Amino acid sequence: MHKLLLLATVGAVALIAGGSTAQTNITVAIQLEPPNLDPTGGAAQAIDSVLYSNVFEGLTRFDGDGAVVPGLAKNWDISNDGTIYTFNLHSNVMFHDGTSMDAEDVKFSLDRARSDDSTNAQKGLFAGITDVTVVDSATVKVTLDQPNGSFLFNMAWGDAVIVAPESIENIASNPIGTGAFEFSDWVQGDRLELVRNDAYWGTHAALETATFRFISDPTAAFAAVMAEDVDVFVGFPAPENLPQFEADSRFQVLVGNTEGETILSTNNKMPPFDNLLVRKAVAHAIDRQAIIDGAMFGYGTPIGTHFAPHNPDYVDLLANSPFDPVKAKALLAEAGFPNGFTTTLKLPPPSYARRGGEIIASQLRQVGINAEISNLEWSQWLEEVFKAKDFGLSIVSHTEPMDIGIYANPEYYFQYDNADFQALMVELNATADPAGRTALLAKAQTIISEDYVNGYLFELAVATVAKAGVRGLWVNQPTAAVDLTVVSWAD
Repeated sequence: MHKLLLLATVGAVALIAGGSTAQTNITVAIQLEPPNLDPTGGAAQAIDSVLYSNVFEGLTRFDGDGAVVPGLAKNWDISNDGTIYTFNLHSNVMFHDGTSMDAEDVKFSLDRARSDDSTNAQKGLFAGITDVTVVDSATVKVTLDQPNGSFLFNMAWGDAVIVAPESIENIASNPIGTGAFEFSDWVQGDRLELVRNDAYWGTHAALETATFRFISDPTAAFAAVMAEDVDVFVGFPAPENLPQFEADSRFQVLVGNTEGETILSTNNKMPPFDNLLVRKAVAHAIDRQAIIDGAMFGYGTPIGTHFAPHNPDYVDLLANSPFDPVKAKALLAEAGFPNGFTTTLKLPPPSYARRGGEIIASQLRQVGINAEISNLEWSQWLEEVFKAKDFGLSIVSHTEPMDIGIYANPEYYFQYDNADFQALMVELNATADPAGRTALLAKAQTIISEDYVNGYLFELAVATVAKAGVRGLWVNQPTAAVDLTVVSWAD
């Protein structure tokens, strides 16, 4: 985010050696529909879910294991002082409209993302860039104000994909990229269709067409998969049904981890949440395991800070906020709210939020906090919560990889403003030494945990239910993407 509905399709087939057939189309369901199709100007993870790598590509990219690998840049050189990156681009790369992709497009994309009027949801990724120079059509030089050990990682985000000035005006409704698939059609509220890019510069996709359908309701999701109306459901929203699919030979169930820190988002500038004691009280009122068991049927890992537990630099800070309703009540009294207070709890569509919200509201009531639930559509959530900051509490998974840097942006929707933390992130970006980065990341995790910026709930697991013959799907989600570029059907 930061970086959320029935049509049966006839399976296309292609003849292969020996007279056998292999299906060449696929229908993939996800919970959330993108509000628009511009990954460089929207915060919704659903944009990347559909378009990352499939339609749009960056200089670098994440592979299914989370490694940063070459993308449109085939390789790069880094100056001895770590401030100049010279990217050597693949040749003969074309955008889907037939125009060439070259160093001028890289310069346009990076300059646009870092400009004063940029609407990029992760503008901070580009903050250290001081100059982008076109050396020649296949070479671009990026100069940083200081070394940044995360720069190649940052360039792999969906927010950093390369776009063209010729097609930028209509990117939100007609995305033109360089990827293995081209955008074909978008029937809002129902489906989005892609077709294979037969002029792709790299290895061509095995699939000829791909249809994304948007099904947020868990009951409808179960029905669509069981009826085989969809071939794959990524982020299946009803974990209680997974054992049934596992026992059915028609299906395969893949359960992996994500970069999605699921949090009780807290408006740090809205009274009474501008009071540390109140935020701490909320943290102690939450029983994480009850939420994981009740909303996720046990799928999920408790977290005490905004960091993925599978990351080697994760620090276990759960002891800062154990479930302790007696302490929560005492903290509220100390903060001046012995009888509690009323606030809003605005929930987006995903089942982890809707189901988890009911549980959290019940837990908060036990300590005197009346959280009035509003169920919002994804576009409403983006407008009211993310943009207008009109909320007290919310629940959302932040699925961007290692995104603790969002806490250094006081304008971000939960409005945390800590100069020491901001300075720490500057120091982190300038540190390349692994041991030094580990120490700084530990300090960063501790600060936001002890400031109780948000209620840290659990790391979101991702369950994918697919027909047995589908191959090449990501098990884990190192970024919020449904990468179809290497997906195929068994013969």
